[in-house]
Amino acid sequence: MNMITNHMPTAELQALDAAHHMHPFTDGAELAAKGVRIITKASGVTLTDSEGYEILDAMAGLWCVNIGYGRDELSDVAARQMKQLPYYNTFFQTSHVPAIALSARLAELAPGDLNHVFYAGSGSEANDTNMRLVRHYWAAKGKPDKKVIISRHNAYHGSTMAGASLGGMTPMHEQGGLPIPDVVHIGQPHWYAEGGDMSPEEFGLLRARELEAKIAELGEDKVAAFIAEPVQGAGGVVIPPSTYWPEIQRICDAHEILLIADEVICGFGRTGNWFGSQTFGIRPDIMTIAKGLSSGYVPIGGSIVCDEVANVVANAGDFNHGYTYSGHPVAAAVALENLRILEEEKIVDHVNDVAGPYLAEKWGQLADHPLVGEAKSVGLMATIALTPDKSSRANFASEAGMIGLRCRERCFANQLVMRHVGDRMIIAPPLVIKPAEIDTLVERAARSLDETYASIKSDGLLKAA
Repeated sequence: MNMITNHMPTAELQALDAAHHMHPFTDGAELAAKGVRIITKASGVTLTDSEGYEILDAMAGLWCVNIGYGRDELSDVAARQMKQLPYYNTFFQTSHVPAIALSARLAELAPGDLNHVFYAGSGSEANDTNMRLVRHYWAAKGKPDKKVIISRHNAYHGSTMAGASLGGMTPMHEQGGLPIPDVVHIGQPHWYAEGGDMSPEEFGLLRARELEAKIAELGEDKVAAFIAEPVQGAGGVVIPPSTYWPEIQRICDAHEILLIADEVICGFGRTGNWFGSQTFGIRPDIMTIAKGLSSGYVPIGGSIVCDEVANVVANAGDFNHGYTYSGHPVAAAVALENLRILEEEKIVDHVNDVAGPYLAEKWGQLADHPLVGEAKSVGLMATIALTPDKSSRANFASEAGMIGLRCRERCFANQLVMRHVGDRMIIAPPLVIKPAEIDTLVERAARSLDETYASIKSDGLLKAA
């Protein structure tokens, strides 16, 4: 048995990690010099590291541990399923009970006529599926030239070749020859950073209408779909102005463009509804799902597809696409149990009625801090913009992200996982978080802001660009 239970000292674990483990989105040499923080257990909203420190996880892992850590029901279901049918594929005209049951449940939960599920192992894989699916759909309808997919700058849709291309993250596009052909990007609805003197409502319409202009430029006969997150998560919790999504929906409807809502972060309760599309009044043709589908306990993702697209694809011969782990029986069984807990314990209602409003009130008070330009939230995802000058929404003169990184380091020192995106701080705690735990979260965030403010002031970094 190579399981490390009574673990070796932290320094030895850090050395082993540095020697053999390549981390995602990480400067390996920098991390090896510093040493990783090693998480050994978790319960509820709290992590414990190898030194015994208890940390409030305000990021729910990677936006995914919606029902919180340590739910034995999920591990029990996984064990039972592993004993009965640990694996079988869904290729070659075969299925199994967990995949069938989960598909039926997702069809019940999803809005509109989103009644069909194509499974993947992650959100990244599901967005690869979406790219192939919409192109296959249009080809089957006799329109093979409808191939271009429009996305947004600063969007995140995964880190595979297709997922990273669909996303609009410049640092990802600078590595590996991205984006791949027939993916184009328009502006994001980020009023605080890019809205200038416009009202949020004016800016929301301006950015939505970039989609219509791009369709006109490329030709409607060339554009297959528009993909977007209801709220841009990894981009910094960019909550769009109220005018944005209704106009996007109008444009997609008017121009025969499929609308893909990437619900990987927003889905399964994060915004106070089952799906972010319901919060923002979006009627997608396809929804990308992952993360909260299993609360991160096992890897699973998928695409929930509307009747029209599914029916055309079903009658167009073989769809030559799929993954070894599409609809994995253990993952499907765990996801079903996770959905049962979300529903029976009324966790989505808790977000909408209790935790979301309470976080909005407490988080909003951080806007009074001298370092904070705005503090916004929707459901249980929230953002604060760090600025040297509130009145002008100014950026720092220092390298972008340096102040945010300093703040994140202070959060870690104060036993709080709060992430930075550039000079913006973001959270998305487990959906089961209680008001008293929100108090602790905001207290630690405020202390970290105080410490960041003091340190950058003393270092002469409180300067606008």
